[in-house]
Amino acid sequence: WAAWCCLVQPVCCGLSGLAGELSERLFHSLLVLGQSSLILLKIRWEEISVMDERNIPMRTYQVCNVMEAYQNNWLRTRHIARDGAQRVYIEIKFTLRDCNSLPGVPGTCKETFNMFYYESNNVNQWYIKESNYIKIDTIAADESFTQVDVGDRVMKLNTEVRDISNLSKKGFYLAFQDLGACIALVSVRVFYKKCPLTVLNLAQFPDTVTGGDSALVEVRGVCVNASEEFEAPRMYCSADGGWLVPIGRCVCQPGYEEQMDVCQPCKPGFYKASAADAYCAKCPPHSSSHLERASECVCEKGFHRAETDPRSMSCTRPPSAPENAISTVNETCVTLEWSPPRDTGGRGDITYSIHCRKCSGENGKCSSCGSGVHFVPRQFGLSAAMVMVTDLQPHSNYSFTIESLNGVSDLSPSPRAAVMVNVTTSQTVSVVLKERRSKDSVTLAWQGPDRPSGAIVEYEVIYYEKNQREQNYTVLKTRSNVMTVDGLKPGTTYVFRVRARTPGGYGSYGGEIELETSHEDFFLISLFFLYLFIHYFFRLLPSHCLLPLSSLSLPHLLLLVFLSPVKLPGSKTYIDPHTYEDPNKAVRDFAKEIEASSIRIERVIGAGEFGEVCSGRLRLQGKREIYVAIKSLKAGYSDKQRRDFLSEASIMGQFDHPNIIRLEGVVTRCKPVMIITEFMENGSLDTFLKKHDGQFTVIQLVGMLRGIASGMKYLSDMGYVHRDLAARNILVNSNLVCKVSDFGLSRVLEDDPEAAYTTRGGKIPIRWTSPEAIAYRKFTSASDVWSYGIVMWEVVSYGERPYWEMSNQDVIKAIDEGYRLPAPMDCPVVLHQLMLDCWENGRSERPKFDQIVSTLDGLIRNPTKSKPCIQTHTDQSRDIRSNPTTPEFTVSTVEEWLEAIKMGQYKDNFSSAGYVTLDSVLYISIR
Repeated sequence: WAAWCCLVQPVCCGLSGLAGELSERLFHSLLVLGQSSLILLKIRWEEISVMDERNIPMRTYQVCNVMEAYQNNWLRTRHIARDGAQRVYIEIKFTLRDCNSLPGVPGTCKETFNMFYYESNNVNQWYIKESNYIKIDTIAADESFTQVDVGDRVMKLNTEVRDISNLSKKGFYLAFQDLGACIALVSVRVFYKKCPLTVLNLAQFPDTVTGGDSALVEVRGVCVNASEEFEAPRMYCSADGGWLVPIGRCVCQPGYEEQMDVCQPCKPGFYKASAADAYCAKCPPHSSSHLERASECVCEKGFHRAETDPRSMSCTRPPSAPENAISTVNETCVTLEWSPPRDTGGRGDITYSIHCRKCSGENGKCSSCGSGVHFVPRQFGLSAAMVMVTDLQPHSNYSFTIESLNGVSDLSPSPRAAVMVNVTTSQTVSVVLKERRSKDSVTLAWQGPDRPSGAIVEYEVIYYEKNQREQNYTVLKTRSNVMTVDGLKPGTTYVFRVRARTPGGYGSYGGEIELETSHEDFFLISLFFLYLFIHYFFRLLPSHCLLPLSSLSLPHLLLLVFLSPVKLPGSKTYIDPHTYEDPNKAVRDFAKEIEASSIRIERVIGAGEFGEVCSGRLRLQGKREIYVAIKSLKAGYSDKQRRDFLSEASIMGQFDHPNIIRLEGVVTRCKPVMIITEFMENGSLDTFLKKHDGQFTVIQLVGMLRGIASGMKYLSDMGYVHRDLAARNILVNSNLVCKVSDFGLSRVLEDDPEAAYTTRGGKIPIRWTSPEAIAYRKFTSASDVWSYGIVMWEVVSYGERPYWEMSNQDVIKAIDEGYRLPAPMDCPVVLHQLMLDCWENGRSERPKFDQIVSTLDGLIRNPTKSKPCIQTHTDQSRDIRSNPTTPEFTVSTVEEWLEAIKMGQYKDNFSSAGYVTLDSVLYISIR
């Protein structure tokens, strides 16, 4: 016996190599909680010093009172601080002797012992009642020994690990109870798991203790290494010590770029203006940076960058002067035209400004024209190279300076480039208009100029339709100051202008006048033709549908035309019962009334919003008795609740498909009001899968999915959008046939994103709903396809909750950032790829339900495709949208990439623009 004792190991609380091994294998670190001596309370446990195989002294705790019955020997630790851990693990190593190898021992010899714990805030609690301890487990040996050979040192060392969850106090005590075994404790090791410190997306996430049970712990990251938050970085620490679902990220500050997950300063000659930019770019033309970490490049002398110019734009300079300026004088009106400057300064925002000066004939002095002169369209900021100057004084000299400007003209100290034009005006002839009008003509009368420079030779009248402007004008001439313009369109607005001509030339046009011709009386004519149309329409109807037309007034006829429905032939389509003015008629049209005496209720199987759900039997005359599910409307219901309850029956009664829950009928003529459907023995799909976790083959799961897809194809073909497709709304019968259920719920998106949808049946989680349905309330068959992809994931994972314990808001953000659920364990590649297809962001890119059915049929016909996904969980979360069948395409330089896409002639352009690495090509944008 002494020889056996010297072979065991000492009680140990250190990590000594084991933690490193587990860290590599499990992706997390292990921390030891207690370093104190194990023994504080011992009854018949002996602390024995022995020598190990290397003759190193060590201590163990042993008990072997097998000769006495009714043993109850306790060994307890000191207080172990939990250091914030909610779940800890206890690893014990021990040896245990086989009772059969001990001759003469009574039948009370045991080969097990018990392990207990007691939570306490008291560090020095010496006495604890036995009844206060909570049992962790009964520990049995995988291997026991039967003899001890001192020479060979034969022993059987066992290792067992147990855990304690939901700890909340400062610490706990461990205790070991022996009830009559021959046992030696070799080591006791207490540890907890944590997610290790890591850096991802330039954000550092600290060591984080895992939560209790399977809860996820949300952790906020801190930006590191010259980076700043683009969106708050967060990750979730899972219960097994792994990081999950990165959300948000940090980006390098201006002047830095990300390389190998580190922000590096931009080199001289490069810059990065915004944190939103990914990489440093080469300085644009006519600028440079001489130091590292440049956020913008400095312009060369003579060149400038406007305040609104992007930092990536070349530095520019003011334009040269306009060229080829000419003038056209018409009395006191001058038209100036010119050509754009030869040198635009490298910019496209060229504008022009006009400066006017009036010059005296006596001394040649010039002064500003003042506010009496008008410029058409304007004086400053002209975009076209032309301007008209009006209201000049007759027989006067003017000097016009035309300046060309761009966005940096105000930044340059040099004078603005300009060209000068000198003109002399003649006498102005103006007119005053008067008018009268009819439905197809306008009569104009005007007064001639007060002091004409010579006799009036003639007047010129131009006019055009207002909406057509001056491109299609008509010119008329007369010697009189009265003119009637004929042949105009009724009810049309025209613009008229008049000017006079003397021997010295034409004067300027008078102001515009807008005149509208009168309308013709079309109202009675329109009603007459409408009456003829109505008369013809009613003659086409069957005679028994007609009333005497003479008994109907015209307003009544109009109502009949616009309100009478026209039924078009076609295939069977879904009819929304809410469109019925009388909801009871919808129930009568689509659901069969059943006598209450035909129904026998047997037991309650659940509860719904409107009342109880029971199982029972239905016996109809001339038919065999069948099992049915019975939904009853609870007492005290309102009319609205009754309508809402029966609306589901009005919907279900329109469907006839083996994968859609079948409506047997309704009971409405007596109380309680009931809906009778076929009975599904295995209940809801999510509960059924959880109960039978891992018990089905892949082909069986595919068969379930195929049935759901077939039912949804039928609904889609009928034009019905389910809106709440989830495993909880799929029912399973005894033959594992899955049928779609839960129809008729109204869904309204609330303002609170955490609330998801509010329905008369409760909350519908965001995690089953497509992005467009969340953002825009756009429910279509394509949004049902998205939900079907989530159902696929639920089925293959045996009812696991999609996105685990993430909040609804985090689910929305993760999906928006491209995250998709990874493949469940043992998921075939083709199934996960079909899920990803269903989760395409664009509605048109998702498969139709008939395509889904075909894909699943192919998988059932060819089971060899049912291989497990070769990607790991981590790989999928990084590149969830990758296509494993895509051929590999490898290039190492920008030049090779351009040659591969037949654009090698542009390699110099890419190089001069700063795109010298393949990573930088990813951030090319169209400016």
